[in-house]
Amino acid sequence: MLLLNRLSREKPPYPTLLSRYLSSASASSKLHDQYSFMPPPSLSPQNHQNPNSTPKKKQKPLYRPPSSLDRNGKKPTHSDLPFDFRYSYTESSQSVRPIGLREPKYSPFGPDRLDRAWTGVCAPVVEPKLKFVDGSENPNLEEKRRWWREQIQGQPLTNAERKILVESCQRHKTKKQINLGRDGLTHNMLNDIHNHWKHAEAVRIKCLGVPTVDMKNVCTQLEDKTFGKIIHRHCGLLVLYRGRNYHPKKRPVIPLMMWRPHEPIYPKLIKTTIEGLSIEETKEMRKKGLAVPALTKLAKNGYYASLVPMVRDAFLVNELVRIDCQGLPKSDYKKIGCKLRDLVPCILVTFEKEQIVVWRGKDYKPPEYGQSFADRECFDDPESNEEYSKESCSSDESNDHQDFYSSSDEE
Repeated sequence: MLLLNRLSREKPPYPTLLSRYLSSASASSKLHDQYSFMPPPSLSPQNHQNPNSTPKKKQKPLYRPPSSLDRNGKKPTHSDLPFDFRYSYTESSQSVRPIGLREPKYSPFGPDRLDRAWTGVCAPVVEPKLKFVDGSENPNLEEKRRWWREQIQGQPLTNAERKILVESCQRHKTKKQINLGRDGLTHNMLNDIHNHWKHAEAVRIKCLGVPTVDMKNVCTQLEDKTFGKIIHRHCGLLVLYRGRNYHPKKRPVIPLMMWRPHEPIYPKLIKTTIEGLSIEETKEMRKKGLAVPALTKLAKNGYYASLVPMVRDAFLVNELVRIDCQGLPKSDYKKIGCKLRDLVPCILVTFEKEQIVVWRGKDYKPPEYGQSFADRECFDDPESNEEYSKESCSSDESNDHQDFYSSSDEE
């Protein structure tokens, strides 16, 4: 017992762990006072972390629908684009005024997110004084769009530059493309085109469905709304060039539509009696039109650019033309019939049994050979810098007919 008490009272020969830590802390403090020395963070016990521990992933916040309460004092989005915002620019016309609306005038851009009023059909760039259903457009807007487009395009492309851009957009070079379907050129598609222009000078656009009946309108609206230029066209494939002076960081502000607005109510396409005919004559004509052999059968989401010249050629022989539309949605063949009425022109007889029956009218005058042939527009030769050519292009026209018939046979 005495021996144990003596050993416990003696000073231990080696410093304990606590004394070592205190001595090192005092030494580090002395080094800091004398030499301004700071130990690295790896030696600090507080900053030591386990290397095997994995960082926690941040959880994605839950979706919240847009609300006017979330604005937090932010101003509505302002866009300097000099045209009225519509859901579709190719399938809607400012000349046709609807007779009513299917829903209240809720803006598809969201509550208080755009500084333009929604009229039920469009968001006009100029606020109309009278709250009409269709917005009134300033006559100076077309000139402003043309000036803006000239500033972005700059000098025209040379033949070599044009061939390089067209080759870079072919299928074996890139798979990126924009699909233009039955809704035509929609407003949100403008944002998609500018997103493609961030990484490439040109973008490939594939057009199918109802808008291809009037490809000239599709090309015009694309160039007018995007300020680009179509440098190549083969059937429904387009190559849209952004311009020499285009800067992705200076792209225009394009507010996105958050939902699709309901279509307004338009006058009926088929009336009880055809103008100039009695009720009995109208019934007889509809019965006769359904018995006429079909001119062609349309495929679902096909390419219909050759449909208008086919109907014009058929009117040289028959006064009634029937087009088989079995398998197409009802809204599709009604839109096709409306386009034929304006482009051929002709008179709509009936849409019964998924058929389009059109009548050439009593005072029908066949167009001259030169005019009818000039309407078959095709893209010009790459050796010239003209956009469109109304000269003869028999090879491309035959390709259009061949593609049309092949799509019909697939259905």
